[in-house]
Amino acid sequence: MTRELKFGRRAALSGKARSLVVFVHGYGADGADLLGLADPLGAHLRDTVFMAPDAPEACAGNPFGRQWFSIPRFDGSSEVDAAVGMNRAADDLNAFLDARLAEEGLGPEALVLVGFSQGAMMSLHVAPRREVAVAGVVAISGKLMRPATLAQEGKVKPPVLLIHGDQDPVVPFDEMAAAGNVLVSNGFATYGHVMKGTGHGIAPDGLQVALSFIVDRLPK
Repeated sequence: MTRELKFGRRAALSGKARSLVVFVHGYGADGADLLGLADPLGAHLRDTVFMAPDAPEACAGNPFGRQWFSIPRFDGSSEVDAAVGMNRAADDLNAFLDARLAEEGLGPEALVLVGFSQGAMMSLHVAPRREVAVAGVVAISGKLMRPATLAQEGKVKPPVLLIHGDQDPVVPFDEMAAAGNVLVSNGFATYGHVMKGTGHGIAPDGLQVALSFIVDRLPK
C-alpha cells in the first residue's frame, strides 16, 4: 500500500492548467524548500501548476526534515534499509504523480519532474520506469541510482537535463558525467549544464537553463 504524500500547490497564473511541474526535494528538506521556485518559473509558465510533495519519511539525519530513503553514510542505516526505502518511495511518488495528473485533468506528456539532490535521484529512477513518458526530467545535483538495471527495467525514455555544481561537496560532480554516460548509452536525449563555482545548490544560471528546458518540452 502506498503512502499519501502531503504537498504544496501553486495554481497556474493564467487560471487554466495545461501543464504540471512537480518539485522533488532533497534529503532533510521538505516540499516547501523547492516550491518557492514556482515564483521565478511561473512568470514564464503561466499555464503551469506547480506542486511539491513532502517525502514519506521523517529524516533520520535531520529531525526537522523528510527523506525519500535513508542514506547509510549520513544516518547509519544499512544498504538494505536504503534499497527497501527507495523502492517504497518510488511507489509512493508514482501514485502521487498519477493522482495529481488525474485531478488536474492532464496526461503525463504535460508533466516535468524537477528534482534536487535525493529528489533528483528519485526523479531519475522513477521517470524511466513509468508506463508512459513524462515531458521531461530536470535532475539537479543528483546521481543515477542503480544504473545497471536501467536497460532492463526502463520502459520509456523521457528527455533529461542534468545540472550540477562543479564544487559540490555532498554529491560529487563526477556523478553528472556518470549519469549522462549511462543515459546516453541507453538512448535517452540527455542534456547537461555545469554551474561553475557552485556547491550543493541551485545557481541562477542553472535555474535559467532548467526554465528553458521546461518551456521547450511542456505543451504550449
